[in-house]
Amino acid sequence: MDALAVILKRPEHLALSRLPLTPAGEADALVAISWSGISTGTERLLWSGRMPPFPGMGYPLVPGYESVGTVVEAGADAPVRVGQTVFVPGARCFGTVRGLFGGAASHLVAPAVRLVPVDAALGDKACLIALAATAYRALGGLRPGATPLIVGHGVLGRLLARLTLAAGAEPTVWELDPTRRAGTSGYTVLAPDDDPRRDYAVITDVSGDASGLDGLIARLAPGGEIVLAGFYEAPLSFAFPPAFMREARIRISAEFRPEDLAAVTALIDGGRLSLDGLITHRVPVAQAQDAYRTAFADPACLKMILDWRDAA
Repeated sequence: MDALAVILKRPEHLALSRLPLTPAGEADALVAISWSGISTGTERLLWSGRMPPFPGMGYPLVPGYESVGTVVEAGADAPVRVGQTVFVPGARCFGTVRGLFGGAASHLVAPAVRLVPVDAALGDKACLIALAATAYRALGGLRPGATPLIVGHGVLGRLLARLTLAAGAEPTVWELDPTRRAGTSGYTVLAPDDDPRRDYAVITDVSGDASGLDGLIARLAPGGEIVLAGFYEAPLSFAFPPAFMREARIRISAEFRPEDLAAVTALIDGGRLSLDGLITHRVPVAQAQDAYRTAFADPACLKMILDWRDAA
């Protein structure tokens, strides 16, 4: 069979086209996608053509790793069942067209072990599980009572702040854009210049701004840690003497793993992590061209969701 898919033919040139799907094996499942999210980190770089060298990089490609749908076929060895609602963290099922990360399509074939069963009542909010898992991985071993700093109040920063609260810690969030300082829930958001603190034990940057590392090091306590959890298109550098004086540590938080997905799913199911108030824009997939531009250009757009339910 084939699927309707978002294809980035080259930077800033997007189309909706039908692509043949790789046949499913006994350990695979076929999923009819209901919704997919647009990432303002990696997908923005793919869209603009500024993505650094990355495994599987090249055009044309199918983007997306935030998809939710219903299992319509499952192999005999698959651990999911027909009719189950699942989160799909991307797929590679489009033959010669690269799947990077391959989730923006009406139907996907993926190894069933990679699918994450979710509560159908979450609806399109289940698309946020990938970002929640990314935030959870960045959180690391944060201790109750800690007072860390988070840089950036987009969806990833908000999820990280919520997870920090769930861990019994008290985050402060920096945000340069005044329009993004609203929407807090139990934590403080302010401009960097309005924060006098210079003793943060942990600073997690989710801004993707490669130029701000020296400024963050200046706010660290001795022996403090900076966690880089954004996706950076430019090389990162910092002045050595201030970092040396603080004996600073820098940790890069990598891609989420299955255990991170399992952990945040349990937190959501247990009512300890809310996904409310994070999706600001929803459009039918026929409007994908405009949706991508809005997601990347409008600061009021926290998360854009494509609705595939009426896709032909």
